[in-house]
Amino acid sequence: MNVLMYAGITLLTFVLMEGVTWLTHKYVMHGFGWFLHDDHHNKDHTHFFEWNDAFFLIFAALSMFFFLIGTFVDGFFFMIFIGVGITLYGLAYFLVHDIFIHQRFRLFTRTDNFYFRALRKAHKIHHKHLGKGEGECFGMLWVPMKYFREALNTSRNDS
Repeated sequence: MNVLMYAGITLLTFVLMEGVTWLTHKYVMHGFGWFLHDDHHNKDHTHFFEWNDAFFLIFAALSMFFFLIGTFVDGFFFMIFIGVGITLYGLAYFLVHDIFIHQRFRLFTRTDNFYFRALRKAHKIHHKHLGKGEGECFGMLWVPMKYFREALNTSRNDS
């Protein structure tokens, strides 16, 4: 395989991770894994870490699995790039969800881009539902069109 093929595997994995995230968020985090995700919706704690952060460890382990298989099993080198795609998505998730949206670190506080306004609004709508069985907008980077329309019609000061 050549460099473009590896880049393609990485990019495809990154894009597919949005679907994996949506499915995991809707059916695991808001399903049988609610006991870990609940504290993310119900901020009745004062500590920095949440039980919800355990999902980071699960996806990190998945990424490490692909790195290990790609490194140590003959003929599976391409799997390293699946691991890279998962890792890059995890980095994007951390930057967008934990830093930009939830401000776990006070960075990107003055961003006034219509995509980021739409993203923040969609996530705010998701968090207005506090229960396990409720919710909408389960993805992270893919934002439903209605939030783009809202974001285009508002400025940062209006939201």
